[in-house]
Amino acid sequence: MSFICPLCHTPLLTQDKSYRCANGHQFDRAKEGYVNLLPVQHKRSRDPGDSSEMMQARRAFLNAGHYQPLRDRLVGLLEAKLPDAVTALLDIGCGEGYYTAAFAVPVAQRGGESFGLDVSKVAVRSAAKRYPEAMFCVASSQRLPFVDAMFDAVVRIYAPCNPQELARVVKPGGWVVTAAPGPRHLVQLKEMIYDRVKLHETGREQLEGFTLRETIPLAYEMTLTGEEAVALLQMTPFAWRARPEVREALAARANFACETDFYISVWQRDQAPSALQSI
Repeated sequence: MSFICPLCHTPLLTQDKSYRCANGHQFDRAKEGYVNLLPVQHKRSRDPGDSSEMMQARRAFLNAGHYQPLRDRLVGLLEAKLPDAVTALLDIGCGEGYYTAAFAVPVAQRGGESFGLDVSKVAVRSAAKRYPEAMFCVASSQRLPFVDAMFDAVVRIYAPCNPQELARVVKPGGWVVTAAPGPRHLVQLKEMIYDRVKLHETGREQLEGFTLRETIPLAYEMTLTGEEAVALLQMTPFAWRARPEVREALAARANFACETDFYISVWQRDQAPSALQSI
């Protein structure tokens, strides 16, 4: 196993149904198969991340297939970029595992392991129960609990992360694939909530130690039922600003047309300098 202790950063070794480091820190593996590597001192709230309601709404919406074009495009990119022999892939901000399970297919075909990481315990528990093909952990994206240069690829869908940690855990020549909202993503939903809609800005992220190889726009229109539109609202940060009448109006709609607008970036880890160059 390639986890490291989130407290002292030494390797974690398996011991029965737990992970233990040389300094005596122990983390139990839950019955669902995941491990919680988020110490209380690293939490910003009692239950960080998505709530059970948000997780269930996300699962219902994703299972209806509305974001499958995004998932298919990301899987296609991984199939094109991953080497013939793969060690591991990480999905940061994996949520309930919808994307992680799809990424695990090409990774397993090339002999590798897939990992999903999220700060939400309820989401990770759900993912581990449903998708045994990947290993899931509760952990901070700011302090990745993995050994150096472990991953051939890391995927981030909307998820924040510490760029230095990405550079640490991705192999030289490895990949980081990010998906972020484009300017008009869910604009029709936002128009129901905000008096003035501010379009997303794209292309500002810089990842030190990586070279941006490709940017890919992906946009299409969804036609949702009222129930699906409510689920979409509940799984987004917009839900905190939406008045009850917005939910009622969405639920009463027979159909709700809404744009997606994704901005995909493909980054490659710079090769480590040679011994000669470092002298």
